[in-house]
Amino acid sequence: MKQTWKTFDFTLLFTPLILSLFGIAMIYSASMVSSVIAGNPAYHLMSRQLLWFGIGLVAFVFTSLFNYHFYQKIIKFIIVILIILLFSVLFFGSTLNNSTSWILIGPFSVQPSEFVKLGLIIYLAAIYSKKQGYIDDFLKGVLPPLIITGLLLALIIRQPDIGTAAIIFLIASSVILSSGIKWKHLSVLIIIGVIVLVVGGMQMITDERISRFTGAYEPFSDPDDGGYQLIQSYIAMGTGGITGEGIGQGIQKLGYLTQPESDFIMAVIAEELGFIGVLLVIGAIALIVLRGLYISRKCKNNFGSLLAIGISSMIGIQAMINLGAISGLLPITGVPLPFISYGGSSLMVMLIGTGILNNIARHVKHEMIYDESYEVDVKEEERNVNNHPVRNFNRQKRSTRG
Repeated sequence: MKQTWKTFDFTLLFTPLILSLFGIAMIYSASMVSSVIAGNPAYHLMSRQLLWFGIGLVAFVFTSLFNYHFYQKIIKFIIVILIILLFSVLFFGSTLNNSTSWILIGPFSVQPSEFVKLGLIIYLAAIYSKKQGYIDDFLKGVLPPLIITGLLLALIIRQPDIGTAAIIFLIASSVILSSGIKWKHLSVLIIIGVIVLVVGGMQMITDERISRFTGAYEPFSDPDDGGYQLIQSYIAMGTGGITGEGIGQGIQKLGYLTQPESDFIMAVIAEELGFIGVLLVIGAIALIVLRGLYISRKCKNNFGSLLAIGISSMIGIQAMINLGAISGLLPITGVPLPFISYGGSSLMVMLIGTGILNNIARHVKHEMIYDESYEVDVKEEERNVNNHPVRNFNRQKRSTRG
C-alpha cells in the first residue's frame, strides 16, 4: 500500500477533487435562490451534484488504480456502447433547450455525448498507437478510425448539439496530430471536418442559434434577447472587481443570469470572488492540463502518451470554449466549465478522465523510480567490483611485475 501511494501524482490526485468540491459550493451559491423560487430546497441542485461527485469519486479512485493498458483490449466494446447510446438518444432522448441530448433515468438525466468525448479518445489513442509503423499511409493508417469518428459526430450533430460536436472534433484532431500523421493529411482532414460542421450546422439554423452569434459579437444591439446573457455576464464580472463581493453575495444570480449554476458559473465566481477567484480557478485547470501534457511526454508507451494528450486536450479545450463564451470571444454553445459547472455527466467524465491520467502518471513514475534504482544498482555493483580485495590484490601484483 505504501509503495502504491508513492507512485501517485499528487497534482493530478488532489487538484481535480478540490476543483470539484469548490464547484459544488459555487453551485449552491448560484442556485439557492432559483431553487427556492422553483419550490425546491435551497440545496436542491447542490445535493444532486454532490451525489454525482460521490459516484465520480468512486470512478476516479478505481480508474486511478486500474491499469490503463486494459482499455486497449475493449475498444470495440466501448465504441459499440457509445453508438448504441447515441442512437438511443435519437429515439428515446429528452429535449432541453432545443436539443435532444439527454436520456432520463428516474429523476436523473445522462448526456451520452459527454461520454463520447472520453470514449473516442481511448479509441483513437489505441488505434493510432498500433498503426505507428504505417502512419504515413493515409488509406491504411489514418482513414479507418476517422469513419467511426465521423459516425459519432454525425449522431451528435443530429441531436443537434453543435457545441459538443465541435469539442469532440478538436479533441480528435489533437490526438490525430500527436500520432505522427503527415501535415498534408492533417490539413485535408481539418478542412473536411470544418466543412462537415458548417454544413451540418447550417442545416439546423434557427433564429435562436443566429442570435447566439450576434449576441456574442454585438450584444448591445439586442440587449433584451440575443445579447442579454452576455451583458449580464459582463455586469457580474465588472461588479466583482479584484476581490469580489463575497461568496453568496452576488446579485446577477438572482434572476438576471439564466441558469447561472451551469454554463455561466464563472460569471458568478467573478462577481463573488473577483479576479483573484477567477485566476485561481483558471490556474488550477491549467495546472491539470499542463501536468497531463508533461506526463504524455514522459510516458514511453505510445497508447499512454496519446491517451494523456487526449484527456488533457479535452479539459483544456472545453475550458477555453466556456471561458470564451462568457467573455464574448466565442458564441454561447452551452459548454460546461470542467469540474465546476452543474452537470453530472460532465463531472463524471472529468473525474474518470483525470483518474485515467493519474494511472498513466503512476506508471510513468514507477518507470522513473525503477530506472533510477537500476542505474544506482549498476553503479554500486561496479563500485563493489572495483573495490573487491582480491581484484585489488591482483591489480597490485600486475603493477609490481610491470
